[in-house]
Order: sequence, then C-alpha cells, then structure tokens
Amino acid sequence: MNTVRKWAMLLAAALGLTLTAGCNTVAGVGKDIKKGGEAIEKAASK
Repeated sequence: MNTVRKWAMLLAAALGLTLTAGCNTVAGVGKDIKKGGEAIEKAASK
C-alpha cells in the first residue's frame, strides 16, 4: 500500500472512532442530527 492510502485509511478509522464515541447510541445520533438541523434553520432565518 502506498503512503497516501495508509494515511487515508488511518484518518477514516480515527473519524469513525470519534463519531462512535461522540454518539454511541441511535438516540444520540438522532439528537445530533436534530441539533444540526436546528442550527441550519436558525442560520437560514437570519
């Protein structure tokens, strides 16, 4: 494997672990998505 591919795989794994740790339940994912939607709506209403 070349170096760029190794770094990409490492980055993907780190991102996956971070997301898993940040919202480790289905309910947590739903809350995160809801908060994101609310932030977009608030920004759009300005």
